[in-house]
Amino acid sequence: MTELTLHRLGTPGAPAMVLVHGLTDDGTNWPDAVERWRDRYDLVAVDLRGHGTSPRFEASQLADVCAVMQRDLEEVLASVGAPAVLVGHSLGGFLAARVALERPDLVRAAVLEDPAKPPPVDDPHFDITGFRDQQVTFVEAVTSHRADEVARMGRETPLSSAEIEAWADSKPRVDRVYLREGLRLTSGPWEQGLFSELTVPTLILTPVDGEMAPDPDLIVNPLVRCVDIEGAGHCVRRDRPEAYFAAVDAFLAGV
Repeated sequence: MTELTLHRLGTPGAPAMVLVHGLTDDGTNWPDAVERWRDRYDLVAVDLRGHGTSPRFEASQLADVCAVMQRDLEEVLASVGAPAVLVGHSLGGFLAARVALERPDLVRAAVLEDPAKPPPVDDPHFDITGFRDQQVTFVEAVTSHRADEVARMGRETPLSSAEIEAWADSKPRVDRVYLREGLRLTSGPWEQGLFSELTVPTLILTPVDGEMAPDPDLIVNPLVRCVDIEGAGHCVRRDRPEAYFAAVDAFLAGV
C-alpha cells in the first residue's frame, strides 16, 4: 500500500484518473478539474511526498528524490486496481511521463501539462542553489502574506477563486527541507529518449513558445500528440481552462 495521502473524489466504479500536481502544490489543487470530471471518472488526487500531508523525505532519500517519487506514484497506480488515465502538471508531468515509459501496464493514457524539463547533464548555466532559494522564498511569501498574495493573484491572473484559494492553502504544507536540500530533477533524455519511446497514448499540452515544451518535430511517435495553448502560461489548465479541458476531453474520447 502507498504511504501517500490520496484524495478520493469523483465516481467510484468509473474509469480511474490519477491527478499528479506540480512543485509546491498538492492533491487539493485541482478544484476546477474535479468539478469538470467528477461525474465521469473515479478521481484520485495525490499529495506527492514532501507535499500536502504525505510523508516527508527521509535524509537518505534526499539524494535521489525523483526515484523515490516515481516509486511512490507507481504504488499509487498499482493500488487503483486497473490501468488509469494519468494526468500530471509540471513536476507531476515529468513523473507521469517516466512512469508511463517504464510501467505502461499501469497507465491507460497520459496527459502531461507543461511537464518539467530536466536540465542537461552538467549544465554550467543551471543554478540549482538559486532555484532552491527561489522556491523557498516563494512558499514562505505566500504562507506569510496569504491575503495579499491571494488578492494579487485575483488581480493579475485569470485563475478562478477556487483555484487561487487551493493554490495558497497548499504552500504551508510544502516540506522546506526537500526544497532546500533535495529539490532536483533527474537528468535524462527528453524528446527522443522519453516521448518517442512511450507506448501509451499521450497528450502534451504546453504554452506557445514555452521554455520547457518538447519539440514535436523530434518526437517520432504516433501515440504522442502535442498541443500548444495560446495565451497560457506554465499552468495551462488554470490560465486557459476551456481550451485545456476541450483538448483533454477530445483526446480521452479517442483512447
